[in-house]
Amino acid sequence: MYISGIRILEASMLARLNHDHKHMAILLNILKVKHNRLAQGEAVNFNLIRDVVEYMQTYAEHSHHPLEDIIYSYYLKKTAHMGTKQLAEQHQGLIDESASLMASLNLILSDVVVSREQLVLDLRAYVILQEEHMLFEETDIFPRWAEVIDQTDWQEIQALCSLKLIDDPLFSDNDNVLFEELRDYITKDG
Repeated sequence: MYISGIRILEASMLARLNHDHKHMAILLNILKVKHNRLAQGEAVNFNLIRDVVEYMQTYAEHSHHPLEDIIYSYYLKKTAHMGTKQLAEQHQGLIDESASLMASLNLILSDVVVSREQLVLDLRAYVILQEEHMLFEETDIFPRWAEVIDQTDWQEIQALCSLKLIDDPLFSDNDNVLFEELRDYITKDG
């Protein structure tokens, strides 16, 4: 059976986004475990939590979300959904939540006292926000893109996205030493 190069392109771009979500879900599960331990008053590795949030900032906010934003802009042009900004608003909300949580974690790692109760609430809110966002994309946004975006659009999207995409610094097979402690933790406990 012949599948056009464009359909393969579409499938590979959507597959990459779904693949990223699977990796993010692994990290969010780590945060859930750390959240539960923290909520029970147990000691947690704040460096590991910071590494998860830093990964989300480094990769998700600088490669994954920009790719989605480019595809979404094509989708909006095709469907004339003027003023629909839900995806962009969610991405901005995730950026804001990540920055806030990272600021708290950096304070803790600098031996500044931060309320455990507030950190527990912030960590839980962060995980829920991330999970709800991924569910929204997987069940609502990605299927719409697959239905609406045509071959010419996918070619243009690929050209634009090639400038934004970076290799996943945690889940790729490179010799990158970024997130080494987190990678070891996932490998050991995964």
